[in-house]
Amino acid sequence: MDTSLVPLFLKSMLIGLSIAAPVGPIGLLCIQRTLDYGPRVGLATGLGAAAADAMYGAIGALGVTALITLLTDARSVLALGGAVFLLWLAWSAWNAAEPQHAAAAKGGVKGWHAFGGTFLLTMSNPMTILSFVAVFSSLAGGMATASPLWMIAGVFFGSALWWFVLVGMVGRLRERLRAAHLRWIRRGSAVLLAGFAGYQLLTLSGS
Repeated sequence: MDTSLVPLFLKSMLIGLSIAAPVGPIGLLCIQRTLDYGPRVGLATGLGAAAADAMYGAIGALGVTALITLLTDARSVLALGGAVFLLWLAWSAWNAAEPQHAAAAKGGVKGWHAFGGTFLLTMSNPMTILSFVAVFSSLAGGMATASPLWMIAGVFFGSALWWFVLVGMVGRLRERLRAAHLRWIRRGSAVLLAGFAGYQLLTLSGS
């Protein structure tokens, strides 16, 4: 690895970490699924978001103008789809069976399903691209030799780092909670997810 790219990689990691860390619908899903189904499913949920961040980072770093324009023009449709998906997740969380019963009946939530769902949910916010374009242009301008691949990798590892930390903390808390506690946390998550969906719809109607 070219040592001159280390500062660029570390700065990109910080960007990925700062994007993932604020608690929003993805963080809420990650916490809820870790509590209900364990760290494996919780981590798969977070890594789906990290992969989407890396995807948007790739579009921004590589400057794919046509794709950026296409996605930003379709932001209303994508935002609507994201809001509907959030409402479905809220309904599913509210009506979910107790984790042990769900696992016995359906094998629980699959890791790939958790990964794919949060990947699509994160990709439903195309305005993220604009942030990556602006930040990556600034980073590249300050380096003698810019490497989009190291910027993209930095974003992914920074985002993934946050999900590993979050799942680890929640996984420890899970061992101390009873079924009744988990039920109320799940229903509280459902209400908050519905709130996020409602806010997104209100924002969409005002745009």
